[in-house]
Amino acid sequence: MGKEKKFLTCDGNQAAAHISYMFSEVAAIYPITPSSTMAEYVDEWAAAGRKNIFGETVLVQEMQSEAGAAGAVHGSLQAGALTSTYTASQGLLLMIPNMYKIAGELLPCVFHVSARTLASHALCIFGDHQDVMSVRQTGFAMLAEGSVQEVMDLAGVAHLATIKSRVPFVNFFDGFRTSHEIQKIEMLDNDDLAPLVDRQALAEFRQRALNPENPVARGMAENPDVFFQHRESSNTYYNNVPAIVEEYMAEISKITGRKYGLFDYYGAEDAERVIIAMGSVTEAIRESIDYLMAKGEKVGLVSVHLYRPFSAKHFLAAVPKTAKRIAVLDRTKEPGANGEPLYLDVKDCFYGVEGAPVVVGGRYGLGSKDTTPAQILAVYENLALPEPKNQFTIGIVDDVTFTSLPTGEEIAMGGKSIFAAKFYGLGADGTVGANKNSVKIIGDNTDKFCQAYFSYDSKKSGGFTCSHLRFGDEPIRSTYLVNTPNFVACHVQAYLNMYDVMRGLQPGGTFLLNTIWEGEELAKNLPNKVKKYLAKNNITLYYINASKIAREIGLGNRTNTILQSAFFRITEVIPVELAVEQMKKFIVKSYGKKGEDVVNKNFAAVDRGDEYKTLAVDPAWADLCDDEVVANNDPEFINNVVRPINAQDGDLLPVSTFVGIEDGTWQQGTAKYEKRGVAAFVPEWNAENCIQCNKCAYVCPHASIRPFLLNEEELSNAPFDASRALPAIGKGLEGLKFVQQVDVMDCLACSNCVDVCPGKKGEKALVMKPLETQLSEDANWNYCVEKVTSKQHLVDVKANVKNSQFATPMFEFSGACSGCGETPYVKLITQLYGDRQMVANATGCSSIYSGSVPSTPYCTNEKGQGPAWANSLFEDFCEFGMGMVIANEKMRARLEALMTEIINCADATAELKAAAQRWMEVKEDADQSREVANELLPLVEACAANGCATCAQVLEMSHFLVKRSQWIIGGDGASYDIGFGGLDHVIASGKNVNILVLDTEVYSNTGGQASKSTPIGAIAKFAAAGKRVRKKDLGLIATTYGYVYAAQVAMGADNAQTLKAIREAEAYDGPSIIIAYAPCINHGLKAGMGKTQEEERLAVECGYWHLWRYNPALEAEGKNPFILDSKEPQWDKFQAFLKGEVRYASVMKQYPAEAEELFKAAQDNAMWRYNNYRRLAQQQWGVAPEEK
Repeated sequence: MGKEKKFLTCDGNQAAAHISYMFSEVAAIYPITPSSTMAEYVDEWAAAGRKNIFGETVLVQEMQSEAGAAGAVHGSLQAGALTSTYTASQGLLLMIPNMYKIAGELLPCVFHVSARTLASHALCIFGDHQDVMSVRQTGFAMLAEGSVQEVMDLAGVAHLATIKSRVPFVNFFDGFRTSHEIQKIEMLDNDDLAPLVDRQALAEFRQRALNPENPVARGMAENPDVFFQHRESSNTYYNNVPAIVEEYMAEISKITGRKYGLFDYYGAEDAERVIIAMGSVTEAIRESIDYLMAKGEKVGLVSVHLYRPFSAKHFLAAVPKTAKRIAVLDRTKEPGANGEPLYLDVKDCFYGVEGAPVVVGGRYGLGSKDTTPAQILAVYENLALPEPKNQFTIGIVDDVTFTSLPTGEEIAMGGKSIFAAKFYGLGADGTVGANKNSVKIIGDNTDKFCQAYFSYDSKKSGGFTCSHLRFGDEPIRSTYLVNTPNFVACHVQAYLNMYDVMRGLQPGGTFLLNTIWEGEELAKNLPNKVKKYLAKNNITLYYINASKIAREIGLGNRTNTILQSAFFRITEVIPVELAVEQMKKFIVKSYGKKGEDVVNKNFAAVDRGDEYKTLAVDPAWADLCDDEVVANNDPEFINNVVRPINAQDGDLLPVSTFVGIEDGTWQQGTAKYEKRGVAAFVPEWNAENCIQCNKCAYVCPHASIRPFLLNEEELSNAPFDASRALPAIGKGLEGLKFVQQVDVMDCLACSNCVDVCPGKKGEKALVMKPLETQLSEDANWNYCVEKVTSKQHLVDVKANVKNSQFATPMFEFSGACSGCGETPYVKLITQLYGDRQMVANATGCSSIYSGSVPSTPYCTNEKGQGPAWANSLFEDFCEFGMGMVIANEKMRARLEALMTEIINCADATAELKAAAQRWMEVKEDADQSREVANELLPLVEACAANGCATCAQVLEMSHFLVKRSQWIIGGDGASYDIGFGGLDHVIASGKNVNILVLDTEVYSNTGGQASKSTPIGAIAKFAAAGKRVRKKDLGLIATTYGYVYAAQVAMGADNAQTLKAIREAEAYDGPSIIIAYAPCINHGLKAGMGKTQEEERLAVECGYWHLWRYNPALEAEGKNPFILDSKEPQWDKFQAFLKGEVRYASVMKQYPAEAEELFKAAQDNAMWRYNNYRRLAQQQWGVAPEEK
């Protein structure tokens, strides 16, 4: 009797991690999207005691960078432990030097790579093969998979083959499309694969390990006489790899019944047109082949598994002898090459072969561009032409170099039993998590095959999400988005006017809407486009007010469980009773760590998922006219580029859209045109209770509440009643009126403004109200920002918190999470220095919310001045910023020389000479250099107009006249870990740079992995059992130079101290670093993200975080440069603070035995740090030591 098959509903990352865990003794890791999850699984399983094939847990070690992880892998292998790592994209590139070493030293290991795009003109975190193609020269063997099942089946082949062959492997699959696609697959376990290990080869690997009992030397330096010969000596090992891989594939086939080869052929035996490809696209090609073969066409596919070493013999054996035309699809771009890598390999195989087929190549799917059956059909149609186009592209319209193939209409494929569904959600509303659970419920409780894939925009929580689910009675090979769904759910009412949510919904399909509207009101408010589609296609419309239900239950904006329940009840894809039982089971699994209260609330949400209603669709709607297009005066770039991308129609933009901005340049200030209106509640300002402190504006993460000062004319023309405006309080503001205006369409409803509002006599000036009651405020906001002039020149905006908010923020409406703890710091700096600010931004959360196409939150003032922003990489952000500084120094030195020429020029006017001399004297003073520049430029222009070459050069370089404010921004992952070496070098250089460290104590952008800023005791990814070592004191390290300004701040704890530290840092003529505490959604604040400012206050109050400043300028005055701004902490509140965050509280639930000890260690460490700061603050300065 055969072994009973086990099934698992999982994604590609989990499948790879599952296999990798079996064969690994050590895992050296570092987080990077989309591969981080593999390492997280390994860490969680090790913490839970899972055993590998050696009967042990895997030892997991997080490193400071991918280069460090590769180095640790190399060292661990040399010491005799089977070691793995997981990476992608730039991370894989950082591993290249060690990959050469590992391959050259014939060390068996596997790098699992969820293949991803490389940053070029722009960062793209999504999938293609650019990264793996960049390591094909290292000497690693390369094994490719095209589906989640293939990952499960073939990842083990990589591990088995590397042990036997001694050649290291890159095992890769498509990032996101396979790494994050959930499928129901057959699972392999230890018992299946352990017997296949070549124990003799493994023993020999152990024997070769470095060992002082039998010492040898490795990594020698060689000279020209022997290096070449020695390098060639390894050829035999590579020659053996194809046969070894083929042998293990045969063993896997015996176990699974699924046949695998180095190259797998699918299609007609007598195929004349054949595609060569690897990765997830092969699944969609198989679908297309079935469709074409049913029509009698002779087509086929060769899918590549073993890409390196590339066996021409095996490849040619896989291609049908009848093939006349071959198209090779590459998911990468190599500018300047004669073709992409796989294409060149295939061409080489047919070189000199008699009767060889015509071979053409094409590019597809860069940056996870969806590759659909229609595009595949276009490739086969191209092959049928008398002269097929070579170097073609699919999936885009190239109207510049005309590489693209014409694509026909999409055709529904995948089988008649397939039920497809789409769910439109809002980031962090739980839609994606609920749908992951839904597909697992169906996969685990029925015989159906299932698939789930999730698409996102680049915003953090609060962004656009779309879940794509398929279920059916046959295997699902549709590796592309759902474009012809049977069911669509729209969880965000505002999306009706923002996106074409009905697109592709099949006739007779079902539409579920989460809405505040009921019955006739709903019918009235539905856009005509939606009504028309409903009527024309016989769509059944269900609606439910899940937002109201969630509030009643106490779930805030988490509507996911209610709508998940409604989905199961409406569709009945499985019996409702079973669905309810399983939903509650998954609730315990998902939310159990957060406590019984959260679990019970979600149980209630399941039970109330039946409160949906049906809206009768009026047949007359089929004849409605389209909604009237509202005219605007917005720039062409906004209407033609930004808005289509925001509407999820970026795929339709042709290549010509980007002519003129080929280098990745993007206009600043596009975020203000989004006006998403996705907040359920927004603040309402009550003037009677306002004391004009401006704290609300100061802490707003999205700059969506601002104070405005109006003169009489502006007030008289305002669309609001003049009585709501208060007489402005403050010196220099006499005669002006004060209004605190809310931007209801850009607010994300965090409510931090309400939380910090002091109000009057216990009554706050801000109260959260339903959005629909505040829509009239949109006109008021537009008037204030467009018609009310800035009055910031009337006050010193750097003097205090209140004044700072009269300065126009030049960072607004970013893609950061609702309640983000980071962005208030970023925004404040632009208010103080934005008109002359340069920003070098590390890759991470701050770069994604600061610059994700099409939204740019950095913007300009009324003069067109604003921060110039750029992102380089994760690891080099400080060096990148330093490069900006040294370029500025060089250009200003040239300006100095030109000014000297003007001063010494006999023909220059006395006025021009005087202005040039004054500039030389004040050029390092920001305010004065701008003042002189304004005087100087008209004089220089006049002189240049008379033919003066020197003044003409000054004009060319005029943007260097004003002293710049250089800021370098990154998170704790960049600053404490991967970029620390660069940060250290830059502050050591003495250059006048300002570094802002947004310290969330985790890698926020990749999902919350531990960094060296993560405190002891906190659970984070890669620290599943709680971090066991204390956090690094980055600020104190910086102070050891003695000439670096350093500060630790927490805005919510002390508004004024934050402002003062920023002001002092920028004024200091030398390097500065400000470490800003920033609560993050990854912390799991039990009070919610509307309490991030309060969390900062509590952190300082209890001694968890400390406020201090180190100002070297004070030492020159004979004063102690170290100032401790924190008061004596209330240590009795420390433990309660920890328990208010899930990252700590969950330690108590999962590891109760260790929790008390870890929490005590966390408090002891905080006290140790505070006492150290106190000693520093108490040191005496300016006192000469006693003579001895």
